[in-house]
Amino acid sequence: MTTPSESPSSPESINRREALAKGGRIAGASALAGVAIPHVHAADDLTRKLALVGCGGRGTGAALNALSQSAELGPVKLVAMADVFEDRLEASHRAISSRDPGNVKVDVPAERKFLGFDAYKKAIDVLSPGDIAICATPPAFRWLFFEYAIDKGVHVFMEKPVSVDGPSTKKIFELSAKADEKNLKVGIGLMCRHCEARGELAERIHGGEIGDIHLLRAYRMQGPIASSFSPPKPDSDMTDLEYQIRRFHSFLWLSGGSFSDFFIHNIDEACWMKDAFPVSAQAIGGRHYREDDAIDQNFDSYSVEYTFEDGAKFFLGGRNMLGVHKEFATYVHGTKGSAVCSTSSHSPAHPRIFSDQNIEYNHRKPSDNLVWSWNGGDRSKREPNPYELEWADLLLAIRDDLPYNEALRGGEASLATAMGRMAAHTGQVITRDMILAEGMEMAPNLRDLTYEAKPPVEPDENGVYPVPEPGRKKLMEY
Repeated sequence: MTTPSESPSSPESINRREALAKGGRIAGASALAGVAIPHVHAADDLTRKLALVGCGGRGTGAALNALSQSAELGPVKLVAMADVFEDRLEASHRAISSRDPGNVKVDVPAERKFLGFDAYKKAIDVLSPGDIAICATPPAFRWLFFEYAIDKGVHVFMEKPVSVDGPSTKKIFELSAKADEKNLKVGIGLMCRHCEARGELAERIHGGEIGDIHLLRAYRMQGPIASSFSPPKPDSDMTDLEYQIRRFHSFLWLSGGSFSDFFIHNIDEACWMKDAFPVSAQAIGGRHYREDDAIDQNFDSYSVEYTFEDGAKFFLGGRNMLGVHKEFATYVHGTKGSAVCSTSSHSPAHPRIFSDQNIEYNHRKPSDNLVWSWNGGDRSKREPNPYELEWADLLLAIRDDLPYNEALRGGEASLATAMGRMAAHTGQVITRDMILAEGMEMAPNLRDLTYEAKPPVEPDENGVYPVPEPGRKKLMEY
């Protein structure tokens, strides 16, 4: 199995401090904050054009993050947008344009606003080789758009997850190799990997400061999030396919459900600390106090035990329920001590190391066993925004032609996430080899989708979609 440290296309294989000292290959621009670097190619003075494919909240955020880095790393301009819904495209355009009153960074006239299931091609066709496509639609479409961008010779930023099942992950692995062959830079929206504070913690853990890792724990305990819980489709002209795409967190074929789309961050940062991805998963989960009209495919709670090749364990607890304890954090336990990887939400992470297994969960509370914290107790030292750092890293790699391809690691993180989800939904122990060889392909006909097409999953006569039945469907999630 390929781990981040083994992958030649993974930015994590490059120590940021070493790269800065040597002035050579570097994984990310965040190590260079405040440092002026001369352009090395005349072409780098040209504006990089962006095409946004997928104009929901995350796509809009990704475009704004990209444009925020324009002054530091060369001019960037949004020139094309694509979506299947006109209202979302227009709302996104208004939100982005409102941050650019002088129309310096946004130039998307009506003729470059594209609608439909083939709109991604039209938007990417506006670009020239060396420009950047942002792919932020529901994850099911990720490999399809990645493939087209590679064919057109443009760099890519893809939101996470990059796949929702074994077959689509294999496509991502193959496409990653093609991107390398064409020297295309690929960023993945697992922004926590670009967090400076977590990065220093990872270096310390990999350097042995807490000993050998034997246990990791992560929690994303929260209320219903985004479109993870859905009522029946309203009585309107909206097709079932359109409804599913608008409520994509409710449908496994589109997003991997709330599990894949949200829990992946904790899973990936835990695997970063371990410097490996798990080889198997077993899990439980269920639907609990749901409304009578809930028609989505998600479980409300998940508990996963991941196993790494060396036998170390990683336990993930996930929940989408009201009125219960909330926690959003990741912890690491080693033979010499323990660590907090993240405390609450994505940022700030407030990473810390303790001399024993007694973790003080409140980062503001003094602790006698605390041996390291990122800000050293200086609360005025703020962690840089990882959503902006991931774009700084990608744009620097493009500008200075540095090796940069996160697709392989993004595929591994997405696969590990799908393993845990599939283990809960089927009631079986799911191995990495098994999900790649035997896992269900949830959306086999993506190329053929139109507004009138039947979606990969359909409701029964009551408008309810099939839900996982652990033990009854042993290799099928629904």
